[in-house]
Amino acid sequence: MSGPDVVVLDYGSGNLRSAERALAAAGATVRVTDDLSAASAAAGLVVPGVGAFAACMAGIEGLGAGPVIADRVAAGRPVLGICVGMQVLFEHGEEHAVVTKGLGLLPGGVTKLPATRLPHMGWNTVRAPESSALFTGLPPESRFYFVHSYAVTEPGSLASAGATVTTAHHGADFVAAVERGPLSAAQFHPEKSADTGARLLRNWLATL
Repeated sequence: MSGPDVVVLDYGSGNLRSAERALAAAGATVRVTDDLSAASAAAGLVVPGVGAFAACMAGIEGLGAGPVIADRVAAGRPVLGICVGMQVLFEHGEEHAVVTKGLGLLPGGVTKLPATRLPHMGWNTVRAPESSALFTGLPPESRFYFVHSYAVTEPGSLASAGATVTTAHHGADFVAAVERGPLSAAQFHPEKSADTGARLLRNWLATL
């Protein structure tokens, strides 16, 4: 029996094939494509991303994918952002003193982590609230794999906006994952996070 139909959006950035393999292993029927009609129609849409915020936004804008992502969220249809694919969902990102406008689907901005060691690379524990659907069945202080130097460091504004916020710490507390309605996102890489990442992806697929 085939699993839910999931599109991994190919806009020129992201660990596309590793995300595809991890989602397939979690039970999805996966397609990696830049076809916006497919991205709109799929049961679930994954927005990956690696590298710079500005470059990822340029890729999304060049493809014309921003309205498709926004329309899905407005219609209550699930979207999962991963790494920079999470960051671009916010209002803006600041890198090297340059501020780039994001998709604005979540309140707040992305800034450089105030840590002596960057990038934040490797395994780190996260603190998920009991209300989280993404982390259902995962033990407290579960570990996930991170690779980033920038993050959302004001989780309070998200919580005030009705989001379920999972945090981690590297130099400061930052948003490790967020859930609000049909929109879910993770700063870490679930596709590189072994059994915990696989469980998180299965939890997301269960919401489709």
